[in-house]
Amino acid sequence: MTETAKIPDKIYFKIGEVSDMTGVKPHVLRYWESEFEIFRPAKTASNQRLYKQRDLDLIFEIKRLLYDERFTIAGAKKVSAKRPAAAAFEGRGPASSPGRRAPISNASAAPY
Repeated sequence: MTETAKIPDKIYFKIGEVSDMTGVKPHVLRYWESEFEIFRPAKTASNQRLYKQRDLDLIFEIKRLLYDERFTIAGAKKVSAKRPAAAAFEGRGPASSPGRRAPISNASAAPY
């Protein structure tokens, strides 16, 4: 059974839930947010962090790089930045979101 198989079918997870699922303490998750630009959980009006499934996938990947493969933070940043999945989350804008297409410019359209 893989680590991601233990994740419930929910849209958002609070930091305590993420900590329990990943085995990473909340203060470490907050530190990783400041170090790795590839994931930034959403925050509620009361400043509670809300993690999505893609954030959990990135946390599992970072944990694997740091704890299993023994990378440094700097090394894990370099490796995670080169991964295609990480590149999809860099922009965070609507055009870079999975399943959304970039707007088509009129420059290539034929004049009428």
